Amino acid sequence: MNAVDRLNVLKTYKLYVGGKFPRSESGRVYEVTDSKGKWRANAPLSSRKDARDAVVAARKAFGGWSGATAYNRGQVLYRVAEMLEGRRDQFTREVADAEGLSKSKAAAVVDATIDRWVYYAGWTDKIAQVVGGGNPVAGPFFNLSSPEPTGVVAVLAPQESSFLGLVSVLAPVIATGNTAVVVASEKSPLPALSLAEVLATSDVPGGVVNVLSGRTAEIATPLAAHQDVNAIDLAGADEVLAKELEIAAADNLKRVLRPQPVDYAETPGIDRMTAFLETKTVWHPTGSLGASGSSY
Repeated sequence: MNAVDRLNVLKTYKLYVGGKFPRSESGRVYEVTDSKGKWRANAPLSSRKDARDAVVAARKAFGGWSGATAYNRGQVLYRVAEMLEGRRDQFTREVADAEGLSKSKAAAVVDATIDRWVYYAGWTDKIAQVVGGGNPVAGPFFNLSSPEPTGVVAVLAPQESSFLGLVSVLAPVIATGNTAVVVASEKSPLPALSLAEVLATSDVPGGVVNVLSGRTAEIATPLAAHQDVNAIDLAGADEVLAKELEIAAADNLKRVLRPQPVDYAETPGIDRMTAFLETKTVWHPTGSLGASGSSY
């Protein structure tokens, strides 16, 4: 068959909730264009019901993911990086279209994104030593502080950095044992929806990451007010929306990470990991004291 006779097979993008790929329950879609205004695809336009379903899935997955060993979480994240490497060309095309970059610059962004996954994969079993430890106390006790995940985290992905920024705010959330409901970039959601396909075919359990596309304000408002969401990252919210969401989040004392200027190309520190960690401190008696002052 001649190439000109071939039908163009258009891709149907879907949401990612609980390890499955549903369409929006509302049946709505919206047009996604590239940086020059050319139509690229129809993306699902998520509803409040989709947001609530994603929270239910994230809560269901939290026990198993937070209970996994830190080393195992690191292996799982590294597997995601392996699979991203295998689909490098696809993401290069999507990033180039979404952000108006040349192929070479888009490829550099994709490489940096894969490296960012590896970076956080390496941190999973090290963050506890950095932010936890033994506390000196007066008395025959061990006093140990250790970090624990906060719970279900709503993540508003950056609007302009559709792939590197997305991974930079998502990876630290799940690396530390939280589960996530991600609201993709409103104008450039395709890299996020394609990332969901990678997550589904890697070792990440269903529900650990849930990806929604649509109007950021429409999806984020019910997430900020949801009583079973424990924290929210406002990276993708503008100043007006961020203030509204902070007020809504105060109802159940959510942890809130406010939007701030970030150069996602820079090597990140640990701030986005510690933002969604709680510190648990345990006291334990050392036993009877010996002649030297301690039996240990």
